[in-house]
Order: sequence, then structure tokens, then C-alpha cells
Amino acid sequence: MSAGFFGLQTTVAKPVTVSGIGVHSGKPATMTLRPADADHGIVFERYADGRRISAFKAVSDNVGPTALCTVLGEHPGEWIATIEHVMAALYAFGVDNLLITVDNAEVPIMDGSSRMFVDALDQTGIVTLPEKRSYLKVMKPVRVENGAGWAEFLPYEGTRFEVEIDFDTAVIGRQKWSGDMTAATFRKELSGARTFGFMRDVEPMWARGFALGSSLENSVVISDDDRVINAGGLRYEQEFVRHKTLDAVGDLAMMGMPFAGCFRSYRGGHALNAQAVRALFDTAGACVIVSPRGALPFRLRQDDVVAAGPVS
Repeated sequence: MSAGFFGLQTTVAKPVTVSGIGVHSGKPATMTLRPADADHGIVFERYADGRRISAFKAVSDNVGPTALCTVLGEHPGEWIATIEHVMAALYAFGVDNLLITVDNAEVPIMDGSSRMFVDALDQTGIVTLPEKRSYLKVMKPVRVENGAGWAEFLPYEGTRFEVEIDFDTAVIGRQKWSGDMTAATFRKELSGARTFGFMRDVEPMWARGFALGSSLENSVVISDDDRVINAGGLRYEQEFVRHKTLDAVGDLAMMGMPFAGCFRSYRGGHALNAQAVRALFDTAGACVIVSPRGALPFRLRQDDVVAAGPVS
């Protein structure tokens, strides 16, 4: 199953739970994916001591800070962070409706990729629901820029990603991944690509309260002399751009539904991905929603992508 444009909505067959630590907080976190009805969307709920702290629908209106990960919510006491890897798996496998409960401020990082979330979906299974799926269709080009980086949407009959990175370090350099997004492609070419970072950045990040849970078990680490220091090396040729593409899939899942179009980026990241989605939504005529009732201008359906919002 893939995130096809037509056909029936989906959810998981039964609850499935994964546990680990938060890559930035370093604290234990348990997340459960639970079945939800048609048109529910994907909603995250944060709990503490059995009490619900906040709830956010996974849509662009609810995206908060994007410095090092994608966060739902604006305030640390309510937000749910590092959702992009699980969202990437859900998007690629065409899961439309879920209630996701988390017992901390951050989704568990697992091995730094989406592989264990794909395994969780395989474990529980995906089932269809009686309602048909809607999708976004890109109608005209939209482009955003930030320094040397840029991102854009183009019309395309399918869902395609073309992601290019350019690092001033020989172990990474300039890399590009391009392909149409399907569940099979995601599983084989992207799902195992891990987050990465540089040893020189570790102490400054710790000082800012980030990467407290980062380790060789969940990150590809590049040494000061430009080597990958993980004992097993890389999982893929050009694993770095594959992970950046994985991140882009998860960030664009915040559109709230599948999209028909081509997403291209150069030297992008979470912030630029989010900026591109906002520009697509804010540009008149740039996209429409194709539903069982026909094509609708995006803003006529804005209520469908408004947040659940924080609750007490």
C-alpha cells in the first residue's frame, strides 16, 4: 500500500507501541499508535502521570519550532517534538487516521531513522475505512529561498521528491536523491537512513539543551577529521541525503493529506520545508483539494486542517 491519491482512507488494525529515548531530551519516551475513524486525521496527544497535557492535529498550522526537528506546539510544557520520522513512515505507507499518544515531550528517536516505525506498521497491519481519501494537487510552481538554500513545489502527476544537499566536508559533499514516493521505495531506499551530526557541534548543542540523547546508536557521527566513526559505517551509499529526503517526507506530511506534485529542495531542512508548505497554502491558486465531491480551492476547506489545539 502507498500514499495513493484515490481509494479508501486507512488506519492501523490495532494499537502498537514503541519505546526509546528522546534524541534531544535524553529522557525515556513511549509512543502508541492507535486506530482512528475516517476523517480523524493524525492527532498526537501528550500525557504525563496519566493526564493529557496537550493534543495537536499533525498539520502545518500547528508546527512550532523547526531549528533541529519538527515540533507540534509553541510551548515546551505542551509541545511534542521530533515527529518527522514517524510522520514520514505514515505518509509513505498511506496511513490517514491515527491517535498517537506520547508520554513525554518528544517522540522516541529509536535508531535515528524510520525503520522501526515501518516495523511497527508491519506488526499491526493497515486496514481500510469506508470513506474515500482526499488529496492536495499542486497547480502552479511555488518557490521559497533562504540564503543559498531553496525549496519549491511543481505540478506533477504523482508524488516526487528531488532533494539535494551540499556540505563543505568530503565525507558528505554534494549529494542528491530523486524518486517517486511509494511505500516500496520508502522501505528500500529511505526508511533506514539515520540522522547525522558532527562531533564539533556536540558540546555547543548540549549547552543549548539539544542532543542530550544522541549517541552512535541513533546517529551517524562525523569526527573532526572528517570520518564516520560509527563501527558499522553507513547503511546506504549517500545515506546523508537519503535522511534529508526522509525528513522532507515527514515534514510535508504536515499538509494533512497526500499531495500530487514534485517537491524539490537544495540545502534545505525542517525550517525551509515548513516555509515551503506555508507558501504553497498562502499562494492563491497554487493548490486545490481533490475530494470525492470534486476539486475545491484550498481555503474553502481550511477548517479541515485547523488544529485540535492544546487542551488541559
